[in-house]
Amino acid sequence: MQNPNRPYHRTEIDLLFTKIKAQMQKKALVRGGDGRALYTDCYTGKTLRGGDRYDYEHIRSAEDVFMTYRDRLTNAEIAEVVNCPENVSVTLRTINQSKGKRRMEDWLSNEINVNVYNIDRKVTLETLTKADFGILQKVNDILSIKLNSKVELL
Repeated sequence: MQNPNRPYHRTEIDLLFTKIKAQMQKKALVRGGDGRALYTDCYTGKTLRGGDRYDYEHIRSAEDVFMTYRDRLTNAEIAEVVNCPENVSVTLRTINQSKGKRRMEDWLSNEINVNVYNIDRKVTLETLTKADFGILQKVNDILSIKLNSKVELL
């Protein structure tokens, strides 16, 4: 059992995020085929290329995931959950900065954001659903391994 009151801590999250971003960049360069990275914006569905102003994005914020699972998972395990492939993507820097740490659903409730940033609601819903599923799957995998380890000790 982890301390359910421990403060938000992201050292492990950031270390793994750096590795994940490097892996994503390598794959994007291969996809681009011309020495420029090729991504699809996770909220607009538009193509992003190396040189565009984009950010790597935790779909569900590291802090939200940490606070949700800190009673069951270690910091290293939370880092794995936060950085699961389904929860890390790319979006325009302007969108990422405008959204900040807010949940996407809250940010989208302001119709101005949808219009100014050309958000594709269908693409965004798919992105959020995929992130939520990936997070739950990763948590279940980790908890299952922990449970099996305890059973083996018995």
